[in-house]
Amino acid sequence: MFITFFTELKSAGVPVSLREYLTLMEALDKDLAERSVEDFYYLARMSLVKDEGNLDKFDRVFGHVFKGLDLMSEVPTSEIPEEWLRKLAEKHLSEEEKAQIEALGGFEKLMETLQERLKEQQKRHQGGNKWIGTAGTSPFGAYGYNPEGVRIGQKESRHRRAVKVWDKREFKDLDDTQLLGTRNIQVALKRLRHFARTGAAEELDLDDTIRSTAHKGLLDIKMRAERHNAVKVLLFFDIGGSMDDHIRVCEELFSAARSEFKVMEHFYFHNCLYEYVWKENHRRHTERIDTMDVLHKYPADYKIIFVGDASMSPYEIAYPGGSVEHWNEEAGATWMQRITGLYRSAIWLNPVRQEHWGYTHSIQMLNELMDGRMYPMTVEGLTEGMKDLAR
Repeated sequence: MFITFFTELKSAGVPVSLREYLTLMEALDKDLAERSVEDFYYLARMSLVKDEGNLDKFDRVFGHVFKGLDLMSEVPTSEIPEEWLRKLAEKHLSEEEKAQIEALGGFEKLMETLQERLKEQQKRHQGGNKWIGTAGTSPFGAYGYNPEGVRIGQKESRHRRAVKVWDKREFKDLDDTQLLGTRNIQVALKRLRHFARTGAAEELDLDDTIRSTAHKGLLDIKMRAERHNAVKVLLFFDIGGSMDDHIRVCEELFSAARSEFKVMEHFYFHNCLYEYVWKENHRRHTERIDTMDVLHKYPADYKIIFVGDASMSPYEIAYPGGSVEHWNEEAGATWMQRITGLYRSAIWLNPVRQEHWGYTHSIQMLNELMDGRMYPMTVEGLTEGMKDLAR
């Protein structure tokens, strides 16, 4: 089993050596994993992975080789008593039943009601329509349905209707070594490239050498600076939640952008831009980057590309405190206006089919904030977006 794990890692491109494999075997002989699947996962990752860029590949191989083993997270989900949140059953409602459930009537009302429930509730509930619990129609809890609620104690999204998510969620970085299934993305991105000669004169200028030699009658070698891609790009990726459906095309875009743009910085955000972004998803709670610092560090000649499905609660864009994961002091719209006000060349690439944009209010809101510069993530959309940035 462990030999298979080792060979699968090498096949996936993770540079593991025999010495590292023997180190892992020695650690297992000393029972350092204490017969825990989760402890073995972290022990193997520490022993075999030297570069954080290979963590995603390691996770995929680990899940494939040790499929079926239950790997429970030790990260606490919330301060609400655990026994209240235990999942006993999932409630599946018909479309008619869903239509009968009414939202509480606005973001402020939802937050006020949650505070009241936390003060009043004294025991666990299941299947109800008021208290924090499971498998019901209450706005607060897990594994039920409500058109506008706060998700508490649920591992993943089901209906994608939550206004806020109580639990701490973990996202994964995009793999920038992902092999492209098509070169169409690269071809579209090339339209943004602008070459300039910068730096020291280290390259032979053949035409000028011939011209000068013919004029002087003696060999006169002329040098020139190398041509470099002068375009500078800031790439902002929406990550997690509904964007999990589009991770493949985002990795393809990320790989293409890495190869096409010499000067490129990338950042992650969730749903809408707020007061901080991050570079690595497994450190997003500890190594945040202030968005204002990004605006101060990178001058206005950078090109801005947002990548996201723009599908969220309208509160996340329009309201302070509307973020699904934290309490933002300023509305997402305020931060988007700061970006578009500073950087004249900015576009939003949306992986959702363009004919579906009209069904999601948040997509329309962000398209307006981008002054109509939202493009579908198709070859035609990428081409038009690059033309827009090149103006």
